[in-house]
Amino acid sequence: MPDEPESTSAPCPRPTRRMDARSLRGLAHPLRMRIFELLRLDGPATATGLSERLGENTGTVSWHLRHLAGHGFIEEETGRGTKRERWWRTAGVANELNTTDFRDDPGTRGALSVYLHELVQQYAGRVTNYLSEEWDDSWRGAGTIADWSELRMTPDQLAALNAELAAVIDRHTRVAPDPDALPVVVQLQSFPRRRRGTS
Repeated sequence: MPDEPESTSAPCPRPTRRMDARSLRGLAHPLRMRIFELLRLDGPATATGLSERLGENTGTVSWHLRHLAGHGFIEEETGRGTKRERWWRTAGVANELNTTDFRDDPGTRGALSVYLHELVQQYAGRVTNYLSEEWDDSWRGAGTIADWSELRMTPDQLAALNAELAAVIDRHTRVAPDPDALPVVVQLQSFPRRRRGTS
């Protein structure tokens, strides 16, 4: 699962944490995932600000923020706010989830299912928001929603394709941002599809 990109022209690689069963269960909750997404995409926030955006009770959001912090996904932004109004940000670590680590573990199967379902909902929501918003022609023409369904690949070839695409994104992430640049979300979904309806 990618975190927000660094903003310097020559970023230092961030440490990567491979999520284990405990951290997966700590994140795999619809509201916690929404909170984490907002912090990743929009930067630090308070429980009050997040509760207004999410339409949730401030106490509930505060509880989930502490839960996310306890699992190392977020941290308090020290030196900002007050004892009553704490600011939270994502921790400086990239989280990596390998779903094959959990598919045969009955103790985490439910958490993995919740996590994947919510992740797909987030991806779909981002596209829906983009389509419903007003953009000038330069931005509307630069974005894309596309799919390619004629590929035929082995598992190794699919993994190699994904690695190449990730390298391209990484190369563009490391470029110093233009002052007129806006945050851009790149969503990639690549997966095998079983043939249906063939005789």
